[in-house]
Amino acid sequence: MDVPALVWGLTIVGIVGLLLFDFVFHVRKAHIPTLREAAVWSAIYVGIAIVFGIGVWWFGGATMGTEYFAGYVTEKALSVDNLFVFLIIMASFAVPRADQQKVLLFGIVFSLLARTGFIFLGAALINSFAWVFYIFGAILIVTAVNLLREDEDEEQQDNVMVRLARRFFHTSEHYDGDKMFTYENGKRMLTPMLLVMVAIGATDLLFALDSIPAIFGLTQNTYIVFTATAFSLMGLRQLFFLIDGLLDRLVYLSYGLAIILGFIGVKLILHALHENNLPFLNGGEPLPVVEISTGLSLVVIIGVLAVTVVASLFSASGKAKSVSSAARKHAKEAVDQELDDDTRARNYALLEADEQRIKDLPDDKHGTEVREDAELRELIERAHREHALR
Repeated sequence: MDVPALVWGLTIVGIVGLLLFDFVFHVRKAHIPTLREAAVWSAIYVGIAIVFGIGVWWFGGATMGTEYFAGYVTEKALSVDNLFVFLIIMASFAVPRADQQKVLLFGIVFSLLARTGFIFLGAALINSFAWVFYIFGAILIVTAVNLLREDEDEEQQDNVMVRLARRFFHTSEHYDGDKMFTYENGKRMLTPMLLVMVAIGATDLLFALDSIPAIFGLTQNTYIVFTATAFSLMGLRQLFFLIDGLLDRLVYLSYGLAIILGFIGVKLILHALHENNLPFLNGGEPLPVVEISTGLSLVVIIGVLAVTVVASLFSASGKAKSVSSAARKHAKEAVDQELDDDTRARNYALLEADEQRIKDLPDDKHGTEVREDAELRELIERAHREHALR
């Protein structure tokens, strides 16, 4: 189904309007979002995406509606995985929590621009060369295998762009609010705020290489690909603050994403065989293979994600990580000088409760790892020392 230019125009205006609204009313003034604020706005953005999907279903038919929701759920799951890396990058650059919103919004805008470029490039390739499906399928299967083999390493290395920036430009070691440039000893210098944005932007380019083939495996409708991708990124900033601390509990997310990407990769290969025009394969004629419907894809994607989340939240490893993450968060905020005295006192009280939960963890591998975590112990001891001095 061809989408009229007017619909395209209105959609783009609506998405840009949402981004501008987010910046003007939430990001321009640096602050730490409350849990309630993050939850409300996360729900609003998910609601907007669902209402839009219902509209697509109503005006475009069941096929377009199913393709949109399958694409949206897949891209949303991949965007949650992106949050892990954003969290690690911001931790490695020690971004002040009040300024993390600006970094996240930049990441979302850059991600949307990068993905839009890849979407139109991918659509042009698909329209001209059917064999591109083989390449997309192979990319997703390789990505799935790499996710399964990937070690859980939380040390974020500076990427090439950051290393080049530090080598060829004057860079400051200190933040100056949310400014990207500052002056030290009369010299204009880049701040870590600009460097972290460069790191996020460079990482987004890599994510787009996996993300776009995944959604093209579910639909070749450029409008659906674009809107599902855009709405999956909307609200990502709020989601970060809502599930910060819960992210570590999703210990099986990488396995779930690997299954989903592998499944879509196989779907793409089957579709490529069904549309085959490579002269060295079956004489350039299509092969009689079974194709996976979008409806079945949607069921598989939602099912795998549901099993992944439930298994993570109720596993011994997930529960131990939950206690550890909560204690780490409350210990940091109990000594954070940017917070007021009452907030630090509340976090200290929560930390004391976390310590009891750590003691109550089973004497298995996961409980022992939390109790023997030297960095966590140091954070807790620092919180006790600073509380005693107040």
